Amino acid sequence: MEASMPAENGDVVDAAGVQSATKHPRIPYTLWTNMDNGCLNVPANNPKVLGLTEERSDYDITVKFFLLPKTLFSDWRRHLQDAIAAVLHELSVDSVDLLITSFPGVSFDVDSEEKGGCGSNKIQATEPELIDAIMDVWNAVETMHMRGVALKTGVAEFGCERLKEFLSRAHHRPMVNQINVRDACEVPQPILDLAKQERIELLTHNDCTNILPQGTLRELLGGGPNGAGVLASPKVGNKGLDGDLNPEWVVKYTAVVRDRGVIEHKGYFASVDLSQQATV
Repeated sequence: MEASMPAENGDVVDAAGVQSATKHPRIPYTLWTNMDNGCLNVPANNPKVLGLTEERSDYDITVKFFLLPKTLFSDWRRHLQDAIAAVLHELSVDSVDLLITSFPGVSFDVDSEEKGGCGSNKIQATEPELIDAIMDVWNAVETMHMRGVALKTGVAEFGCERLKEFLSRAHHRPMVNQINVRDACEVPQPILDLAKQERIELLTHNDCTNILPQGTLRELLGGGPNGAGVLASPKVGNKGLDGDLNPEWVVKYTAVVRDRGVIEHKGYFASVDLSQQATV
C-alpha cells in the first residue's frame, strides 16, 4: 500500500515508506525524506515514477477524495487540486475515470432514509458557509470534468434531502452517489427511487468514517517502536519535528486493468499540517 501526505508545512507521508522506516527507527528522517516547495515528503519523492504498465485506455482509474474535519473552507479547493495532482503524477496519467468527493460531517443515515426523513443528512439553512464551501469544491470538480481530467464525477454519503438540494445548485450533476449502508441488508427505497429518477448511479462502500485518526497518525510518525521517527519524542530520545498535527485530506486511488479485473495500483496520499517545526 502506498500513501503520501503533502501539507502546507511539508508533511507528505507514504505508508510504504513508514513501514520501511520503522524497520530502522534510528535512521534520521532527514536521510529518507526531502523538502519540496515547503512540504516534507515522507518518504522522499521518487523521481522515476513508473506509472501504468499498459495503455491508459486499458484501465479504469477510480479516485475518492476525502476532505477531513477542522480544515478551513477556504482551503478546500486547493486541497482537491493538490490531491488530484498527486494521483495523476503517481500514475503518469492526465485523467481519471471516476472522481468521488467526500465532505466532512456528511454521513448517510439509513434509519432516517427508511423513515422518509432527512435526519442529519439535510443541508441546514443555518449553514450557509458550509453550503458555499461544498459548492465551491464542486465547481472545481466541474472544471476538472470539463477539461477531461475527471471523466465521471460523484459525491459520497448524500441522502435524499441533501442530494435534492445539491442537484438544485450544481451546474454539472454528479453521475455517482456512493453511500455506506453499514449493517443494513438493503439500500433504503427512497434513495433508490431518487437515484433512478435523476439517473444517478448508486454505489455502496465500506470506507472508514474516520479515515485518518489523529492519534494513529502521531503514532505512525512518532519515535515509538511502531513509528517512523519523523516527530519528536523526548521520552524515547527521538529528535524530530515538533508541533500539533492536523490531518487535512486523504485521497484513495485504484487502477484496474479492465479486461482482467486486476488491481494494478492501489494507494493513498494524505495531507497533514504541522503547526510548528522544531529546529533539529
